[in-house]
Amino acid sequence: MKLWGGRFQKETDKQVDDFNSSIRFDARMYREDITGSIAHAKMLGKQNIIDPAEADLIVKTLGEILEDIEAGKVEFLVDAEDIHMNVEKLLTDRIGAAGKRLHTGRSRNDQVALDIRMYLMAKEEEITEHLLTLLRTLTTLSRAHMDTIMPGYTHLQKAQPITFAHHLMAYAQMFMRDANRIADCYGRTSVMPLGSGALAGTTYPLDRAFVQETLGFSQITDNSLDGVSDRDFALELAADLSILMVHLSRFCEELILWSSHEFSFVEMDDAYSTGSSIMPQKKNPDVAELIRGKSGRVFGDLMGLLTMMKGLPLAYNKDMQEDKEQIFDAVDTVLLCLPVFNNMIATMKIRKDAMYQGAGGGFTNATDAADYLVKKGLPFREAHEILGKLVFYCIGKNCTLDALALAEYKQFSPVFDEDVFAAIRLEACVAERSLPGGPAEKAVLSSIEKCERFTESFSL
Repeated sequence: MKLWGGRFQKETDKQVDDFNSSIRFDARMYREDITGSIAHAKMLGKQNIIDPAEADLIVKTLGEILEDIEAGKVEFLVDAEDIHMNVEKLLTDRIGAAGKRLHTGRSRNDQVALDIRMYLMAKEEEITEHLLTLLRTLTTLSRAHMDTIMPGYTHLQKAQPITFAHHLMAYAQMFMRDANRIADCYGRTSVMPLGSGALAGTTYPLDRAFVQETLGFSQITDNSLDGVSDRDFALELAADLSILMVHLSRFCEELILWSSHEFSFVEMDDAYSTGSSIMPQKKNPDVAELIRGKSGRVFGDLMGLLTMMKGLPLAYNKDMQEDKEQIFDAVDTVLLCLPVFNNMIATMKIRKDAMYQGAGGGFTNATDAADYLVKKGLPFREAHEILGKLVFYCIGKNCTLDALALAEYKQFSPVFDEDVFAAIRLEACVAERSLPGGPAEKAVLSSIEKCERFTESFSL
């Protein structure tokens, strides 16, 4: 008979048992479930809600069950429905009536809310560590490539020269914000719901603060209905992970482009590439492509969670069982992607010459030539028009601005002088953009140092 079966006169249909059961996916929360139950049992004994000796026996036996699970000695049962009932059944099978006292003052509703919060807090810590590792990789690469000039793009058209370090640090900014978002989410997840009961709390004199402190939560929930019926912390984490996957996907898209023969800016290490079953020359950036593809999976998890929650009345509804597969999949996917992405970029070959050559084409120094005229006293719009005509002239001659003679420049404006050639050198174009946030060495170094301080001091 089910642990809740007293009101029922017949057994649940076997097909319903399988349909209703969540043990196949919530079994991963066994540690959180047992840890939460140990804290609850200690509190029940401390408050004399149950006999302190029985509380001690429950705590001891739960510890033994945890050891047995981790040793692979326990097989969970589908007809026990979920991890909570499986653990309770294991407990009562071992110590009898004393085990039946564990659930005093508790519902599976607040129990599962506790478990999933604890589980996600641990995963948020794990994801954050991977993010910090990735940031360290980015700063290391950036320090090595502060003088590696490459083209910057808008609309995937060459725009202005920057450095590879500057480009990498743009993603570092994104990943730092990802870490901050997860830290914010962690604070809202670290709220202890046990004591909410099914929806209206309990008449027992529970010490909720004791359980909170024992389990390391920062606070307790203030409303029992809210404590069991919302999953906004899971929605928030799924949204944060979706944004993180957007950043990974965009970075991967660039790496895929840069790996092509047409760009040849980078080459993935053999260990992070694959080949073709028919074309022997191929070296495919499959790792980057797969991460890009997996971003859609995490977005789908977020949409599934939002859709599942959007029409639910208070308090708990069985629909909410569906939260776990979605958020677990989002977490698993991100934890799969982050380390392989980090290792992929840490081992890739950077083709500095190809990047520099790429920056030399596409008239990336045209804005600097216009700025040269402005500094000589021309209005910017007039300078812009002159350079537009110069670019068109160069296109007709199939040459760059650097290749023109001074006499040709003067055909478009008498303001041009010999110093224009120094002003439009790629190195000068980069160095002159020294404002905070720019690609000049001093500005990029400041950005790197800020990121390094961030990784050293960051904590949830």
